[in-house]
Amino acid sequence: MKKHLIAPSVLAADFARLPEEIDMVNRSEADWFHLDVMDGRFVPNITFGMFIVEAISRLAKKPLDVHLMIVEPEKYVESFRKAGAEVITVHAETCTHLHRTVHQIKESGAKAGVALNPHTPVSILEDLIEDIDLVCLMSVNPGFGGQKFIYQSLPKTRKLKEMILTANAQTLIEIDGGVGLHNAESLLQAGADVLVAGNSVFAAKDPVGTISQLKAFDARFDF
Repeated sequence: MKKHLIAPSVLAADFARLPEEIDMVNRSEADWFHLDVMDGRFVPNITFGMFIVEAISRLAKKPLDVHLMIVEPEKYVESFRKAGAEVITVHAETCTHLHRTVHQIKESGAKAGVALNPHTPVSILEDLIEDIDLVCLMSVNPGFGGQKFIYQSLPKTRKLKEMILTANAQTLIEIDGGVGLHNAESLLQAGADVLVAGNSVFAAKDPVGTISQLKAFDARFDF
């Protein structure tokens, strides 16, 4: 059975100590770095762009999972790929031609992800699920870290897992927002494959140990 992945969210790191924070993740059992790019238009916050992604890529020893919370993401796919992104996720809510954008990402050489806000039903991906490498379910409203987990995300994860199995697709389910030791096991049992953890890792007294604990949970999903 394949093991689930842990992707610490760099947005929650101490940017005054960014090289040390990246080194901590490199030394840990984490699988990916999760990087949230926000433009202040699609979400009410501004974070960083491809220059910071490129700088992190020079220090990171694990794949960069880049989450574009921006309008018109198709304009920047190649730039983020060139900056080092190995997974590029766009929001369904921002893509008029989602099928085209997914294939644009794949043609760039990156894995293609599609994110859904809490109010967006998984059914909108039914005709595209076999083309998507990863679906990122937002379990908080996007824009800021440290928010409370929305528990409706659990049945939503189960519904998406059923859709993936029915289509015989290889799509991974990523959960982003409010993930920690208190709900990781429930999310994995609902069908999650990738857990994005921000404050629960970077604010922990022992971040490396917390990542190990998140990695140690049983990944068997339970319908």
